[in-house]
Amino acid sequence: MSETPKIGDVDQRARLRAPLLVLKVRLEDGGKVFFGYARNISRSGMFIATTNPREPGSQFQVELTLPPTGQRLQCSCEVVWKREFSLKSAYEPGMGLKFLDLPPAAAIALDDWIKVQVGNPEMD
Repeated sequence: MSETPKIGDVDQRARLRAPLLVLKVRLEDGGKVFFGYARNISRSGMFIATTNPREPGSQFQVELTLPPTGQRLQCSCEVVWKREFSLKSAYEPGMGLKFLDLPPAAAIALDDWIKVQVGNPEMD
């Protein structure tokens, strides 16, 4: 199992992120399609809550729709870490994904949407 980022690592993140949101996400890996929920998202990646996280290094296509506009974003992503289910863990199982080729216009749209979600559209 890959190591989960440490709590202190959060402070080193360069991008604004919307925490604890539930955003429906479609992941496609060859012929398999998985629908999950993003629990934390930024322009560089997101956390998907799932009891069956993929292995680090796995790559697949991701598609998400930003409410309320319905703007659809698509790109490739890679699993950078995973957290298995454990009754003893205070954290939910899932996987951290890194966006590999999010188009610049989509990254700007995502940043703008996140700013609204965190309640400060003036943040850079």
